[in-house]
Amino acid sequence: MTHSYLLEIGLEEIPAHVVTPSIEQLQKRVTDFFDDERITFETIKTFSTPRRLAVLVNGLADRQADEEEEVKGPAKKIAMDKDGNWSKAAMGFTRGQGVTTDDITFKELKGTEYVYVTKKTIGQDVADVLPKLKTVVEKMTFPTMMKWANYSFKYIRPIRWMVSLLDDQVVPFSILDVQASNVSQGHRFLGKPVTIAKAQNYEDQLKSVFVIADATKRKQLIKDQIDEIANEKSWNIEVDPDLLEEVNNLVEWPTAFAGHFDEKYLEIPEEVLITSMRDHQRFFYARNKSGQLLPNFISVRNGNKNYLENVVRGNEKVLTARLEDAAFFYHEDQKHSIDYYVEKLKKVSFHDKIGSMYEKMQRVQVIAQELGKNVGLTDQELADVKRASEIYKFDLVTGMVGEFPELQGVMGEKYALLGNETPAVATAIREHYMPVSADGALPATKVGAVLAIADKFDDIGSFFAVDLIPTGSNDPYALRRQALGIVRITRDQNWHFPMQSLQKQFLQDLRNHKATFDLDFDQHASDVREFIKDRVRQWFSNKNARYDIVEAVTKGTNSDILNMLDAAKVLEAHKNDADFKGNIEALTRVLRISEKANLSNRDLVVDPALFENDSERHLFDAVEGVRKEAKNRTLNENFQALQKLRPLIETYFDQTMIMVDDEKIRKNRLNQLTILARLIFSIGNLKELIVK
Repeated sequence: MTHSYLLEIGLEEIPAHVVTPSIEQLQKRVTDFFDDERITFETIKTFSTPRRLAVLVNGLADRQADEEEEVKGPAKKIAMDKDGNWSKAAMGFTRGQGVTTDDITFKELKGTEYVYVTKKTIGQDVADVLPKLKTVVEKMTFPTMMKWANYSFKYIRPIRWMVSLLDDQVVPFSILDVQASNVSQGHRFLGKPVTIAKAQNYEDQLKSVFVIADATKRKQLIKDQIDEIANEKSWNIEVDPDLLEEVNNLVEWPTAFAGHFDEKYLEIPEEVLITSMRDHQRFFYARNKSGQLLPNFISVRNGNKNYLENVVRGNEKVLTARLEDAAFFYHEDQKHSIDYYVEKLKKVSFHDKIGSMYEKMQRVQVIAQELGKNVGLTDQELADVKRASEIYKFDLVTGMVGEFPELQGVMGEKYALLGNETPAVATAIREHYMPVSADGALPATKVGAVLAIADKFDDIGSFFAVDLIPTGSNDPYALRRQALGIVRITRDQNWHFPMQSLQKQFLQDLRNHKATFDLDFDQHASDVREFIKDRVRQWFSNKNARYDIVEAVTKGTNSDILNMLDAAKVLEAHKNDADFKGNIEALTRVLRISEKANLSNRDLVVDPALFENDSERHLFDAVEGVRKEAKNRTLNENFQALQKLRPLIETYFDQTMIMVDDEKIRKNRLNQLTILARLIFSIGNLKELIVK
């Protein structure tokens, strides 16, 4: 016989963004609970609204499965005396396991015999186990927690009721002063308390009190209502999935309705209008069939159609107030020049330990110019980068961005075009924030991409310079996201970004322009490189790359992001070659022996006059050939050239003793291997590879 069990946690309204992850967490915790308790079930159906989290378990077994467990006890020599009598240790052990000494068997383990007994546990009835679910409810975690009344217990919101129902019988337990029962609550305004007759009746009985508990059905109903209005009025409504999810988690009985605002507000940039509707009021905005924004919207109320006209007027009034503010700021902002706003940035702090926003822009101007030259921008593109970097943060002190901070960059682009800046400059101002998330859109223009990298690199370097370095999961300035952005942009633009040499050049230029502003960029330069390399590893992780290949390319001597990404592609392409294992073993043998050299660049001179056999001459000639052509070849071509050295390397080691007593000869041979090792390291630290 199987059962159905309903668990509902009734709460004060939960923040919309917490509802879905919370019901997913409850489902997993309940699943784990039944697995741990050896109780089988068929399915777990979830229900969630702003006021409740519930699971309905179907096909639940009526009792726990019996369990047999073999338990190891003391050694035989401790369990029995010399006369074969059971010791107190043996009797105490068996008593603790609920058996007798008659149940003892012996098994040998690593040369010693031990006492073993088989412990049998008879399964309990499911009704006796279910009250333990109280612990599951209590142990749930949330992004924010709160206390209420005089209790020390914390939860996402105060618990107001609980339903715990096995078929038609209440399974009692309590949390604080709330006793689980079979009484749920309907819609806060339209419904009333409802007694759930049977667990299986839950969804239908809640619907009778104006609660659609199934989040999937509720979401589809909202979508259908929006589509119905849109079709009736010949509107195109882009139903944003994230907004639909949020709205769905704000209502229990959804009713969609259409609203209107004055056409005069359409003169405001549509990004402002959309932000006001979508982000601030959770409205779905409307376009005509030609794609033009209309002075209309669709919203969803948490209730029925009664007095809906009052709800429409109220929403229109709130939106109009927002748009009136936007129109005011839009016109006021245009009364001042861009240079006026740039000047104001001198008094805006970027960070109290780093300096002003204006000083940051001075640094980015220098970095962006050097970077632009490095990636081969044209003279016009460099001029656009220069102008964009001089003004790109100006919109932060405009009234519009002050009111709508999420429009930073967007309004910079709009105002730049109104201020007669070139389209390339205006676009770069918007694009420098990209990407705004780990998988967000990237800058589409070269000018925007250079400005974005320069801005992000300055962010990382500046915070590291004042010892504000992310630790653990703590990253208040989103530097990891900035670093991943640099990796993604360089990959997208196919630009080389040799971090070490660029850092030196950036710092020299900053000093020449007196733009360091007393920040010590030297002290953590290597830490910055390693920090960005970690984001290269994250990029690979997102692509499910092989771990050993990732470690190899990020632990080489090459600090060029693009080369690391390309080197991984090369190793991935050749990993299944028939001779890959032998080639890698030959090259890694060079790396291991060269570690004994510990030589500076000045020491790396090979004297052919000190050669004692032909294998030295042959390897020297071949390595020189690879070295001289390395800059003219792709990474793949260089790797293949290095692989072709395998027979020469193997012959060299067969015929040549490296660590000979003669210091000159020993050093000459170590120099030779170190030169070759550095060529290998330009691909990566191949010692990290796992070859079979």
